[in-house]
Amino acid sequence: MIHASLWRGLRMSVVAVGVLAASALPAVAQDTSPLAKMEPGNSRFQVELLMDSAAVEGLPSRPLLSKALEGIAKKVDGRKIVEEVRRQLGFLRTARRTLGGVDDDELISAAAVLQAGAKPAQLETFRPRIKGRTDLQAFIVWADFLARGVPSEEASTAITKLWQDGADDETFRSLWSNVQADISQGLNPGTALQNRIRETPGRASPVPIKPPEG
Repeated sequence: MIHASLWRGLRMSVVAVGVLAASALPAVAQDTSPLAKMEPGNSRFQVELLMDSAAVEGLPSRPLLSKALEGIAKKVDGRKIVEEVRRQLGFLRTARRTLGGVDDDELISAAAVLQAGAKPAQLETFRPRIKGRTDLQAFIVWADFLARGVPSEEASTAITKLWQDGADDETFRSLWSNVQADISQGLNPGTALQNRIRETPGRASPVPIKPPEG
């Protein structure tokens, strides 16, 4: 059984980024914008334009705000903040082009997978919609594996195979818990995944896939 607070912490870091950073900013009477601590001028204006662009395109803007707030908290130069926010928007756009119409949480998690080093082509398998299933947990685990040093091809192959075999959310969470525990004990990340994927139990029967529209 996975410690509930540990899993929630991982999910928050991928899906709900930026909330704590936003709440930590002090109130500014003359400027209530979340970007109030950013020096006024061209950099802040560009960040706001990028967030507006995301909204117009139907993309979630909170990852962009989170990235800006992270830079502000670390006192990063405004131009660098703009660069990172633009990069984040690029990941969201690529995720949308690759997956089509998925909800915001899935899109943000897919963007995190790309940011961690996965290739857009590796996400293509997840484009067909599977009735009653969400790929959110698969993406969260995938992004974390890459962040922990699991080789990209190995992580992609393992997550994709589990997904195609019909693995449920608990299977992905259990795999994540076991692999991160092994890595914490000093095992090579790739080896940890290979060992645990061979013993992963409880795979569900494959679920019929609905072909993508259009």
